[in-house]
Amino acid sequence: MKFISKARNLEGKRILLRSDINSDVVNGRVFISGRIKEASKTIKFLKNKRARIVVVAHQGQKGKEDFISLKEHSKILSKFVKIKFVKDVVGEKAVKAIKKLKNGDVLLLDNLRFLDEETNPSVKNNRLTKVLVPLFDLYVNDAFSVCHREHTSMVEFPKKLPGFAGLLLEKELNALKKIKMNGSVYILGGAKPKDYIPLLGENKVLSCGLFGQSCLVAQGKNLGFQDKYLEKEADLNSELKEKLKNKMRNVVTPSDFAVKINGKRVEIPLEKFPSKYEIFDIGEKTIDKYVNEIKKAKAVYMKGPAGDFSSKGFEKGTFAILRAISEMKGFSLVGGGHLSDAIKMSKIPERKFNHISLSGGALLEHVAGKKLPGLEALR
Repeated sequence: MKFISKARNLEGKRILLRSDINSDVVNGRVFISGRIKEASKTIKFLKNKRARIVVVAHQGQKGKEDFISLKEHSKILSKFVKIKFVKDVVGEKAVKAIKKLKNGDVLLLDNLRFLDEETNPSVKNNRLTKVLVPLFDLYVNDAFSVCHREHTSMVEFPKKLPGFAGLLLEKELNALKKIKMNGSVYILGGAKPKDYIPLLGENKVLSCGLFGQSCLVAQGKNLGFQDKYLEKEADLNSELKEKLKNKMRNVVTPSDFAVKINGKRVEIPLEKFPSKYEIFDIGEKTIDKYVNEIKKAKAVYMKGPAGDFSSKGFEKGTFAILRAISEMKGFSLVGGGHLSDAIKMSKIPERKFNHISLSGGALLEHVAGKKLPGLEALR
């Protein structure tokens, strides 16, 4: 794979840059995200090389509330790097703006997913490739978080243009090389047990969140109230229980939990379950057990929180695990999203972690050993 960081003679080159600036949108307002900040770094790099850069990206999915134009994203991006916006993708406005670019100029086109061709690359007379490709010299993929999607901007552009990995994509791939080494420990929490099935195997797994509870139920433990909650919130059906049960060889499960009684944190050992109370966090014994495992690990990958860290008194498990990871000697990779929020709330400096990933599905699939279409196209 070629990396744009190693490329020479970029001055004057017309570069089609696929970034990921997909962000949270509330009432039509776009929030500044880590993705936008990270995307600006590759844009700045190319701008300093005096290339002519056109950024393409998406926001949300058709039919969803966050499926909006990238106009507001351009305003946020401009706080980090000067960028122009054109409310078009493949029309006359876009083509004219691209042709007018001078060395060091940056242009952001509108939401790629406004065109059906983005999510359906095989469509006849694909306008994205037909119109855009002839206007460029190079293609740069800096959107690792979309690499598991077989979309036009991920798989078709690099077939027709010399392809390179951007700075963020390079950073993600270097982090993933280290997390696959022997002696790595996976800390898997959050609310989607089925997503973690492919990760269960050789590496030791410390389970927490709804995933940890699901593992216990799959092993035959009756948690009481939480059993019905898991069926609804974690899609824990009989098929998933069976799959989990058959892959528990290297999975460590919680030995106590924290529940809420009269608004307060109360810890209950596993042997005292079933309980009529909802589980909000792992307990002290589990925290100590997991922290000791983290200290011994050569590398740690954490995805998903240990409990409901946004509820006062129940942030303890998530914060303690994050603190242990930040202090370990080995390599640390933390999956973004909710954990990025937890890191901010815990006030642990981000620099204490080797890498905080901004990817979800792509990261999980890559760690599980699956081939990602976006990466395969670059290769």
